Amino acid sequence: MRIMHIALGGCLAAPPVSYGLTEDTGGHIAYILGAACAQAKRGDVTEVTIVTRAFQDDALGPRFWQPEEQVGPALRILRLRTDNRDYLSKDALADELPRLGNAFLALLDDMRDARPDILHAHFADAAELAMAAERAFGLPWLYTAHSLAAEKLAPGETPGPTVSRRIAREAKAVRRAHGIIASSRDEAERQIPRIDPTAEGRCFRIGPGVSLRHDGSALRARDFMTPFLRAPEKPVILAIARPIEKKNLVALVEAYGQAPDLRERVNLVILAGLRGGMHGGPPEQDKVIGALFDAVDRHDLWGRVALPRHHDARDVADLYELAARGGVFCNPAHHEPFGLTLIEAAHYGVPIVATANGGPVDIVETLDAGELIDPASTASIADGLRRSLDDPHRVEKACKAAQYAKTHYNWIGWAARAGRISAQLLSPAASLQRQNQPDDFLLASDIDGTLTGCPDGAAAFRAWVSQGDHLPCFAVATGRSVIEARRVLADWDLPEPDTIIASTGSEIWRRSGRDYHLCDRFAARIGADWRPLALREILGRLGATYQPRHDQRRWKISLLGAADDAARISAAFTRAGLRARVVASHARFVDILPVAAGKAEAIRFEAARRGLSPRDVVVAGDSGNDACMLGAFEHAILPANALPELDALKRGYRSPRSHAAGVLDGIAHFGLSAAPMMMAGE
Repeated sequence: MRIMHIALGGCLAAPPVSYGLTEDTGGHIAYILGAACAQAKRGDVTEVTIVTRAFQDDALGPRFWQPEEQVGPALRILRLRTDNRDYLSKDALADELPRLGNAFLALLDDMRDARPDILHAHFADAAELAMAAERAFGLPWLYTAHSLAAEKLAPGETPGPTVSRRIAREAKAVRRAHGIIASSRDEAERQIPRIDPTAEGRCFRIGPGVSLRHDGSALRARDFMTPFLRAPEKPVILAIARPIEKKNLVALVEAYGQAPDLRERVNLVILAGLRGGMHGGPPEQDKVIGALFDAVDRHDLWGRVALPRHHDARDVADLYELAARGGVFCNPAHHEPFGLTLIEAAHYGVPIVATANGGPVDIVETLDAGELIDPASTASIADGLRRSLDDPHRVEKACKAAQYAKTHYNWIGWAARAGRISAQLLSPAASLQRQNQPDDFLLASDIDGTLTGCPDGAAAFRAWVSQGDHLPCFAVATGRSVIEARRVLADWDLPEPDTIIASTGSEIWRRSGRDYHLCDRFAARIGADWRPLALREILGRLGATYQPRHDQRRWKISLLGAADDAARISAAFTRAGLRARVVASHARFVDILPVAAGKAEAIRFEAARRGLSPRDVVVAGDSGNDACMLGAFEHAILPANALPELDALKRGYRSPRSHAAGVLDGIAHFGLSAAPMMMAGE
């Protein structure tokens, strides 16, 4: 496979990269280089090419005018030249796109047999080139947004002409991309569906990796900081971000300056890009740098705050190592699309404090460590820093988080998943259902804890499904979103289904070719008496605690709470004359659904659509959000690991085996192992 990435903005070159050299030379370049390097090492990849824009600027260096730069044995950078040789910021690239598009098509035409099999566009400007290549050469393409313009607007803010044009390009890219790769659940499940609700059916969440090139030295870091700090032996609060307003670095200095206890206890070190001085950079950079120095001066923080003009990759590694010695890493951004520096910090064993807006919510949940803060409140920032510094278990949590970071965020895993997605785009799998065979059975199995939980059981289930003839159609239904369901199935190497019943039975997604499409008929059926605003008003009076924004769906309100909370909420709805289904699970989650939704109702709907009766349905599950389907059908399977919240169920086969092995055992118990059947999940 030949892969081509397209990324036009910033100073993209072979490592080492001078991050912060311009306002557009940031995390997306680390992402592209890390992804491309990992892909180039795969046995199924012939070549990886990164296409970017060429420019000449004496202050930035001559390498960016070179037409080609070799990064590794199977990885190179090609630069598109046009008559405009100036460095252009991201916003200024729009006017140059027609000429860049012509140069890109000429490049592809010249490549002939060495033309890429698939393109991966980064940002919407690159997507314009990918769309031109699709029209000219029929090339499929993936899209990664990195940072969507609409997310930068304040509530009620009207975008100006430049931002409006960028929003329009992003919407076009989301609608036209053959596949979308996102880093966080917030991006995949909230931001992108706001642009196009149907995009979830072709969107994939893959956690990126980090490229750490140096071992850190706390001793070197203290030497580096000594010219700036009166007491360099103190622990540090470390922040690394480009000096742009959305990164909210000034608020971090304000929070530190307003907290005498933090000032006495720790130093503050901010790596805010690279600069020649206070002035002479891009206007936004100069404004932020000036505001940082003003805040330091107003709070008399000289000798407590370090704002070095220059740093390199080794300095960064050293400072992470220093922050791991009793300090903390802080990302206070107004909105952070993902947060690669948080993953870097975690790799070095640094406790993290981060904005609650965007990707860091995923990271803190995945690492099971870290503090989330409200970036609009300096008090919240200071409190988050205190909680981290005061946590008596901070060292153990940071060590565990470092292991989780290495497991869940690595480029090898990213490249493997992206490779499978690319293969699907190049050879779209046909629906597993055989049109010449009737649907004789429907097997509805929970995913988490039922099909997953035991690698051997999952492998056996996968092998059973792959036998083929006995399984005319495969579907899953889950408490997860469609995107998260696909991610978990991929993580466990389980086959992709024809149908996904998602979000605790409030959404049905069916596969057509390589994409999934929402069932409008089921949506209309369950939405007829769905009154979420009225329900939320009642929940507000009850003081309910909501799960993160990405867990809130159009037909599902997700809360934190136990079974007694669910009962209290249900009673309040009844008193208010509101109809809703309240589902408790895992002793900590509560989902509120339309009364016509739920796993049992969704499975009945699918069974009826295929001409099956309830007697033709077999279900399997292990938790409370499976209770309705386990109680609704006479052929029910409960694996040995089923939670106590299902003990009250009187019917069903309780397998002595756990997880997927229990499902297979139940299938055999009901005499279905050799029969044609359809499978629907969780």
